[in-house]
Amino acid sequence: MTIAYEKLKNRKFEDVVQTYGTRDTLLYAIGVGCGDDPTDPRDLRFAYEEDLQALPTMAAVLCSPGFWLKQPDTGVDWRHVLHGEQFLSIHRPLSPSGKLIGRQHIEEVVDKGPGRGALIYVKRELTDAETGELVCTVGLSSFARADGGFGGPSGPTKPVHKIPDRAPDVACDLATWKHSALIYRLNGDYNPLHADPAIATAAGFERPILHGLCTYGVAGRALVRSLCGNDASRLRELNVRFSAPVYPGETIRTEMWKEGEGVAGFRCRVVERNLVVLDNGLAKFQ
Repeated sequence: MTIAYEKLKNRKFEDVVQTYGTRDTLLYAIGVGCGDDPTDPRDLRFAYEEDLQALPTMAAVLCSPGFWLKQPDTGVDWRHVLHGEQFLSIHRPLSPSGKLIGRQHIEEVVDKGPGRGALIYVKRELTDAETGELVCTVGLSSFARADGGFGGPSGPTKPVHKIPDRAPDVACDLATWKHSALIYRLNGDYNPLHADPAIATAAGFERPILHGLCTYGVAGRALVRSLCGNDASRLRELNVRFSAPVYPGETIRTEMWKEGEGVAGFRCRVVERNLVVLDNGLAKFQ
């Protein structure tokens, strides 16, 4: 298989219309660990239907077109694709229920060269189906490790946010559960890598790993709690690079650096292994 640049760059996606409700919002919150202490009002704001708020990172799982890179006409060897980065801009706080239209397009396909892989940047805009208002813009990069050298452009690549060279101003530890991946996959990502021990072992892991977007959601929880007064409506942007997988049951420490009014850098590490799993994070909030 070889990537045909123009064909992939101009790939057409059908609009995805999704109606979601309170149950979906609660399931997402529980999937990223809310309710670890069921008496903690900070989590109940997202995991109990009274005065419910939606966690902003839930936008990453709404109106998803699925794992389209697995389709043979992409020219991509999907078995060697990694989730590289995740981007989120929130134009209007996400409602706990609603109907959204997702419109997706490929921003760029960057050829890093033979043996160096390719970067595929994708953007999805979520609009309110009733009003047409833009609610969120979701972006991501996929690292196609086996697909470099197809003759595409060598750039541009998106710049990464540099973490300050000093101790963090704030840190927040949040636990995951041993069954976290089995809950989180009910949001729509049924990749067996997160559930089947045999498949995880074949992929080189000691056991099923946590979804990268679940780790991203845990980071979002920590940022909302620590920098936004636990008010999800204040978060406006959340960008990050994935650097290593998390095993369900591990504790994720989100380290935050205040860099100005409404701006913070962050990264996440697994406490048990002292390993950075999310890096170069940038958050903006009101």
